Amino acid sequence: MVGSTNMSREVLSVRGLTKRFGGLVAVDNLDLSVREGQICALIGPNGSGKTTVLNLITGVYKNDHGTVEFVGDHVQNLPPHSICWKGIARTFQNIRILSSQTVFQNALLGKGYGNGGVSILQTALNTRKYREATAACTDEVNGILDFVGLLDMKDEYARNLPYGKQRILEIARALITGPKLLLLDEPAAGLNSQEIHALMELIKRISDRGISILLIEHRMEIVGKLADWVFVLNHGAKIAEGTFDKVKEDPAVIRAYLGRGGR
Repeated sequence: MVGSTNMSREVLSVRGLTKRFGGLVAVDNLDLSVREGQICALIGPNGSGKTTVLNLITGVYKNDHGTVEFVGDHVQNLPPHSICWKGIARTFQNIRILSSQTVFQNALLGKGYGNGGVSILQTALNTRKYREATAACTDEVNGILDFVGLLDMKDEYARNLPYGKQRILEIARALITGPKLLLLDEPAAGLNSQEIHALMELIKRISDRGISILLIEHRMEIVGKLADWVFVLNHGAKIAEGTFDKVKEDPAVIRAYLGRGGR
């Protein structure tokens, strides 16, 4: 596991977060926090509200109650693009890439929020400032693709990538936004053992860059090897938190998540 100290500052602070869909309480008065440099995991049985939590943090859903603070600023209920440009990036359970575009073009979408200070006129006239900004953007995208191991595939159509590489491409696109916090929703879903090993190594290297990570994952071997801190949900409520070794022995977690024993 990647080490982090309790003295590091909170990057993400969620307090009393609640979301209802009609009569169903999907997230129930949730508190959690992610500190600088931490890899945290959000686990629980299917339907426990994990993805809903990420959707609330990233503005996909509006909350009914509670606050979400990111590096000290309230971000709850802001539009998703505003939250992204503040420094929270994410991936999804189901791969969302443009299959008819190249790897480079997909990754470039992460730079969609800015143009390097270049005006429309400078772009139309192909000025030196425009060319320099374009070159800098290209170098940045190529650098991220190199970091994740996709640079040699940058001109390949995304649909031609193996499934595991498509998952990595999603992470690359998120990294292009320059996040301080990366949310990963079941990044290992559908991967084989070799792809899982490569993914875990990549997540460690992302953390080494100082990017905090909150991931949803069902594979306990991944959680045990990666997570500094684990939050466990059941029916939308947090039933345990702590180190993986601690929560895996918690009777409430055993009952709810592993489906066996416990008082």
